Amino acid sequence: MDRLRERARWPWLFSDELRARFDLVSWDPRSVSRSAGTQCFTSPAEQASYLGSFPGTPTDPNDEPAFFAASADIADRCARNAGPILHHASTANTARDLDLLRRAVGDEALTFHGISYGTQVGAVYANMFPGRVRAMAFDGSLDFEGNVNGHGADGVNLPLDTRQGVAAGIAETFDTFLRDCSAAGPRCAFAAGDPKLKWIAVAERARLAPITIDGTPWTFSQVVSAAGSLSRPETYPDLAILLQNLFDSATVLPTRTPDALFSSEHPANRVEAFYTIQCSDSTVPRDPAVYSRVAATEDLQSRYFGRTAVFNATPCAFWQAEDLDRYTGPWNRETAAPILVLNSRYDPATPLRGAKAGAAQLNRAQVVVIEGAGHSSMYVQSTCAEHLKRDYLFTAQLPPAGISCGIDRSPFS
Repeated sequence: MDRLRERARWPWLFSDELRARFDLVSWDPRSVSRSAGTQCFTSPAEQASYLGSFPGTPTDPNDEPAFFAASADIADRCARNAGPILHHASTANTARDLDLLRRAVGDEALTFHGISYGTQVGAVYANMFPGRVRAMAFDGSLDFEGNVNGHGADGVNLPLDTRQGVAAGIAETFDTFLRDCSAAGPRCAFAAGDPKLKWIAVAERARLAPITIDGTPWTFSQVVSAAGSLSRPETYPDLAILLQNLFDSATVLPTRTPDALFSSEHPANRVEAFYTIQCSDSTVPRDPAVYSRVAATEDLQSRYFGRTAVFNATPCAFWQAEDLDRYTGPWNRETAAPILVLNSRYDPATPLRGAKAGAAQLNRAQVVVIEGAGHSSMYVQSTCAEHLKRDYLFTAQLPPAGISCGIDRSPFS
């Protein structure tokens, strides 16, 4: 990666001291972009058209059959078009590739910083090659057993993100967004009045019929999806503006329900790669009725965000390929060095509960909580967390037990 571009995007992620000590090396994992990328479509135009019209998250049981049919169809397209990579893209094979990279740069042991899915790569590597771990920092971390097998019978009874607690993570992060917005006053466009009550009014109004802003209709599914897009705190002010515009426009009911709008901007093969890797790694329910049943339960527990977690990986229920080399445990092999886990208090993608569960599965690991909202220190700026990570990667020694880190600034400052 170009260092100037990297520094401009995330200047807080790799400090000058860290850069002076290490050469930074990254790569496209199997099935991603330039590493035998999974291609389920015959052209970029076909991909854009297909994904741009893919149904949104079902908002009620009546929407589910069409979503299941679309999920089965994309699985079938990948089976027809993607070729052998579908059988060789498990995280276990990516971990083997990573060990080849370690050897190629001449390191006797691996110094690793993994973010989000990168923590799954790190956990698999640490247990496949425990003696080759020099230092590993996991940032925005998963529940590894939950992600692969599910705990107990969860693998066949709960969808992937449901057993990771993603709906609760989104809801908690959104509540934090509303509290921070209210505290920010005029610096947050949605702060006037009671933001919580205003959000309920917007969501319930969108449930009845789309809300139109400047000629663009926003369906209930789109409104909830926008509200749940909380990984990057830098986007919170724009989200507040959108919610206020929706609130201001919610008093007029349209005379008809327009078709849902979906973005056609899908970078490279991100969607196909996600399914290729996740469906290779994980045991999931194969019966659509399970998803429908869990969706009804999640609706009661998290009125607005529960369904988001239920249907996120539904194509895996219909996936036709299998990687026989996938890693299923154990997760507690003794590594040559302990592992540092960083996680935000309110993370919508990798909730803190799952990060703590994953750390407990490892042989030697310590969780440091970043007291903010957002997904990983890539987006949640914390000089404290960067210093702890830097010192750990220098020495392979964990920080004092019980330590936590604040964030550098509020999203609305």
